Amino acid sequence: MKVFSNAETFNYSWEEVSTANWRKYCPWNDKSTHVVAVDTISRSVDPATGILRTERLITCQQSAPDWLKKILGAGMEESQVLETSYVDLANKTVTMVSANLTWSNLINVQETVVYKPLNEYQTQFTQDAKITALCGGWQRIKNSIEDTMVKRFRENAAKGKEGFEAVLAMSRRVFAEEREREKLTLLMSQAANIRMAQAI
Repeated sequence: MKVFSNAETFNYSWEEVSTANWRKYCPWNDKSTHVVAVDTISRSVDPATGILRTERLITCQQSAPDWLKKILGAGMEESQVLETSYVDLANKTVTMVSANLTWSNLINVQETVVYKPLNEYQTQFTQDAKITALCGGWQRIKNSIEDTMVKRFRENAAKGKEGFEAVLAMSRRVFAEEREREKLTLLMSQAANIRMAQAI
């Protein structure tokens, strides 16, 4: 088993990060083009804790090394991951647990991501992935498969941060523009009410 760990700090509030997290794979993120589909399977709120639980099926498309294709077989370009997320408003945490569905009889990948506030303006991101090759054969082959997956996680982590930063920046801009529109609409409504009152 190999472990990949990563930690990042986003200079955005937890509220901004937890909201933008749902748009992580939208067109604003040009670093997530390998994600071709995100399907929500279920969504529920625990009445006792208020925790929002969501299950999503994420479909990715990435090329694999030729030697790995020979070991695991063709059709490695597309893979599916089951993501279960928990949004805890009371404790201000977003926890996402993911497991691979594709080739799960050959490779087991368990990933946990947590977003927590560092302060009012910053959010901490932690990522831990446990990768275990289950295929039979020499240990050297298993190590090579696990090392390849760790390398892929490392590459995707760098792209992921850059892409999510773009989503966060765009979200902040869009929400700011929306607030300005609402403010302008309110001012125009108030002005119209004043004019009506003066006309009476």
